[in-house]
Amino acid sequence: MPYPKIGIRPTIDGRQYGIRESLEEKTMNLAKAVAELITSNLKNGDGSPVECVIADGTIGRVAESAACAAKFEREGVGSTISVTSCWCYGAETMDMNPHYPKAVWGFNGTERPGAVYLAAVLAGHAQKGLPAFGIYGRNVQDLPDNSIPADVVEKILRFARSAQAVATMRGKSYLSMGSVSMGIAGSIVDPNFFQEYLGMRNESIDQVEIIRRIELGIYDKDEYAKAMAWTE
Repeated sequence: MPYPKIGIRPTIDGRQYGIRESLEEKTMNLAKAVAELITSNLKNGDGSPVECVIADGTIGRVAESAACAAKFEREGVGSTISVTSCWCYGAETMDMNPHYPKAVWGFNGTERPGAVYLAAVLAGHAQKGLPAFGIYGRNVQDLPDNSIPADVVEKILRFARSAQAVATMRGKSYLSMGSVSMGIAGSIVDPNFFQEYLGMRNESIDQVEIIRRIELGIYDKDEYAKAMAWTE
């Protein structure tokens, strides 16, 4: 099955005549570093590497945000990470897709640090009801330094694992076999949670369906043999 990809959004200060031009290379290098980090460390359910898609260029205006969104739709992106080393126009560069899990990494640098943008855009996300996970390094880095500090690595990978799991489940069905077991509240299936939070639908069957399928041979014999071999 095709797995969703993680979209990397390099956002930038859109003011030209020196400001944007001086930050283009730095911002794209950060995006490439994040993509390499994720692809090298995370796997999908079938063992294949998690794929990343980087926007064709930096994002400093609404038109560039729209072009990035269109590319991500074509490429099958299921979540996004915005990266920046500077101030950006928050409302013009933020990810507005209501279905993507989102994160923003604001580079903690000596020049034009991304902290101001990070705080501003996270406030914008909260205001618009589009939650985003904020990522910021503990230590200050020099602007030419494109390495990802250990604490930022942990936060990026933590988000990416969760986001990929959520994106993979979206559009799938959760099958409930039987009902509440022994009054355990954790086995109560809340359809609203699955639909609104995970984008999944719900199906339910009685456990007698398992007996019916065994008796009529309605199951994958190879998968059954594999499961029994593992169990025994």
